[in-house]
Formats: sequence, C-alpha cells, structure tokens
Amino acid sequence: MSVPTPRAGARQWLGLAVLLLPTVLLFLAMTVLFLATPHIAADLRPSSAELLWINDIYGFMMAGLLVAMGTVGDRIGRRKVLLFGAAAFGVASAAAAFAPGAELLIAARAVMGIGAAAVMPSTLSLISNMFRDDRQRASAIGMWAASVSVGVAVGPLVGGLLLESYWWGAALLAGVPVMAVVLIAAPALVPEYRAPRAGRADVPSVLLSMATLLPIVYGVKELAKAGLSAAALVSLVAGLVFATVFARRQLRLDNPLLDMRLFANRTFSGALGVFLLSAIALGGVYLLFTQYLQLVAQLSPLQAGLWILPAALALVAVSTLSPMIARRVRPAYVVAAGALLSALGYLVLTQVGSVSGLPLLITGFYILYPGIAPTMALTTNLVIGAAPPEKAGAASAVNTTASDLGVSLGIALLGTIGTVVYRSEMPAGSADTISGALAAASDLPSAEGAALAEAARAAFTSGLNVAGAVAAVLTVGAAVLAVTLLRRVPPTAAPAPVEREEVLTGA
Repeated sequence: MSVPTPRAGARQWLGLAVLLLPTVLLFLAMTVLFLATPHIAADLRPSSAELLWINDIYGFMMAGLLVAMGTVGDRIGRRKVLLFGAAAFGVASAAAAFAPGAELLIAARAVMGIGAAAVMPSTLSLISNMFRDDRQRASAIGMWAASVSVGVAVGPLVGGLLLESYWWGAALLAGVPVMAVVLIAAPALVPEYRAPRAGRADVPSVLLSMATLLPIVYGVKELAKAGLSAAALVSLVAGLVFATVFARRQLRLDNPLLDMRLFANRTFSGALGVFLLSAIALGGVYLLFTQYLQLVAQLSPLQAGLWILPAALALVAVSTLSPMIARRVRPAYVVAAGALLSALGYLVLTQVGSVSGLPLLITGFYILYPGIAPTMALTTNLVIGAAPPEKAGAASAVNTTASDLGVSLGIALLGTIGTVVYRSEMPAGSADTISGALAAASDLPSAEGAALAEAARAAFTSGLNVAGAVAAVLTVGAAVLAVTLLRRVPPTAAPAPVEREEVLTGA
C-alpha cells in the first residue's frame, strides 16, 4: 500500500514567502542600477570599462559561483548556505551604497554577487524539498519564477522612486532590511536539508568551475569590446581548457560537483539553452532601453520607472498565465510563441530614432517584455523536474547560472556593441560614453553644446538599433531551440515524459 505524499501546511507556505523575498531582491539588484548608471557616472566619473563592470560584475560573480554553492548546500546544508549568503549580501549592499569610488563600488558589487550565489540555489532547492506534493511543488516553483519576473521588472521602478528623492546609493540599501528578515525568519520557518550520502565538497572541482566560467565571460566581454585581441583569445581558450578538465573530473568522481549526465537529458539542456538565449537578449537591451529613457528622451528616473511599470505588470500577468496554458498546450509551443513575440518587439526597436522616438521605443518594449514571461515561468520547472530530488541543489544552481550569466553576457555583449556603434559615429576625440558627451556639451557654448548633444543621442540610438537586431536573432533562435528540443514534453496536466524517468533511474 502506497503512502500518500505529505501536503505542505501553513508553515511551509510562510517559509516560501521568506524564500521569495531574497529571490525578488537578487534579481532586482541586477536591474536596479540601470537607471542609476548616469548618476553613478556623473558622481564617480568611472571609465567606460568601469561603468560596464559596475553593472555586470555582480552577475558574473554570481554565475561563476552558483554551481559550487548549490552543490555545497546539498552537502553541508542548504539553509546554512542561504544564511551565509544573506549576511554577505546585506553587508556588501551597505558598503556599495556608500562607496566613494568606482573601484570600491565594483568590489562591493562583487561581494554582493558571492552572497547572491549562495542564496539563489538555496531558495529553489529548499522549495523543492519543502513541497513534496507534485501540484503544490509546481505552484511553489511557479511563484518562485514569478518572483524572478517581479525582481527584474520592478528594479528600474524602485531605482527611479529612490533616485527621485535620494542619491544613487539608496537603490542598493534595499538589500539590508530584506536580508535581515531572512536571517531572522528562515531558521524558524525553513527546515534544513542536507542530501543523504552527499559526501564532502570537492575543492578542486569548485576551483575548476570558477576557472571555467570567469575566463569565458571575460573573453566574451573583451571580444565584443575590442575585437579579436590576444586577451580575449587567451581568456576564451583558458576557459575552454578548464571546462574540459572540469567535465572529465566530474565524470570520474563518485560524487561529482555537477553530474554531467543531466545535460544528456533533452528537456534539461533544451530549457537551459532557451533561457540563456532569451536572457542574453533581454539583459543587454534592457540596459540600453533605460539609458535611452533618461539620456535621449531626457526623462527623470521616476518618469522612466513609471513608463516601465505597465510592461512589468504585463510580465507578471503573463508569467502567472503561462503555467495555466501549459496544462493544455505543450510548453515548447508556449515558450516559442513568447520568444517570437519578443523578437517582434526587438525588431520595433531597430526603427527607433533619437528625435521623437519615445512612442516607438515604448511600443517595442511593451511587446518584447511580456514575451519573455513564458520562458521565465516554464523553463525553471522543466529543469528542476528533469533532475532527481537529491540533485535539486545542483540543478537549481545550473538553472540560475543560465539566467544570471545570460543577463550579464547580454549587458557585456549588447552593451559593448552599442558602445562600439556609438564610438564609430562620434567625432574623434569625443567622450566614449553618451553621459560623458552630454556632460561635455553642457560646458560648451549653446550652439556647439547642442550640436554635440544631438550627435551623441543619435549615435547612442544607432547602437540601440543594432542591439535590437541582434536580440531579435537571439530570440528567434530560442524559439527554434524550444520547438526542436522541448516538443516532446507533454502539457503539465499529462503524465510525466519517459525521459525524466530515465534520468531519475540513472539509465
């Protein structure tokens, strides 16, 4: 006689609320500085490279450590790692808010990324442990995915509201009270979990995972910024060499840091690929979009945040509806339809001009932003559902790595593409960022200053146009990948696919 699966009660749902708080915060932290970037540029006077690192070092550090932190959580306790990450993130948030220079701000954002790497896989893997009933677990993971959408969506709005009344550092201080709540409430509401017979963490594998991800990310950044350079090639080759060594080591270990067999599952690898492509497209365009609102359309931070709000609400609504649709329609088709909608929005952005271009810009963004919601809402459940329960920490870490690395790569790749286009259209000797050019224009006589400002806004808009075209290609690729690799996954109301059973049994 089978024993019924225990259903979660009030304590588990309250614990879920505690876990969703840092989830919203950590993704908010990836976008909250988008609107603050011009203010940071004016206050700290960073170089163009430093300005990019201020935005993307957080995501790079987070992505570089997620796999290690997720597996360490499985082995020493997921709640322990969660609390460590919450403390590190809170302290680093306060340090970043009061950073007197670009170098210290970058360092503090890096520590925030380390804390986020500890928190993110812990939240998702703890949810999979707290909710044993399939329906409840699906609902809880859906809420987790929606909280990611909320964090990405409200970051610019929160930043705009704070920047309207305070200095740019206020946008970073939100991490302090949220993580304080986690440190107080999690021990009472969230049970500890440690995978049985997990073994000790393999330190060489941890170091190899970092040696793989960080050089690859740096190499892509350098390749996009400076073209085919020695630094970019050396970094990429080094990352690929370490990736080969890492994979071979994992295949030899009885208790690997990351079970490479997971990637043989079409659902697991396909869902990750779709989300990675979509995140790259959104991450880069989102940064350029928010800068256009302030530097080209000349809106205040609060006005820019309010323009984003309707799209944010649509994103949350579509994120909520997507799992319901996927109960009757195959997830592959729901995800592909959303990706194609996003591609249409990106194509609209290729037609935006620097003069009176705001209505077209907003129209494109309102089309593309909700389009990514099915990917955000459905791929996480596909990834976690394709992995065995004892590997939930590693699976959730890989899932979040794809998300964070994708956004960070988008900022680095598309942001740098925008910068390259901008520089190619500006006169020699001009500032290498639009914020620098506008600052220089304000010091010139009115006619000369107006001409320089107009040229800078036109050059920046050209960079946005090119980035929109690249993003459209990426999201079409995501749609094709979804239909190709995920088409066999049935609607969620149907029985589980055979492929998942093969992974669970280790076949």
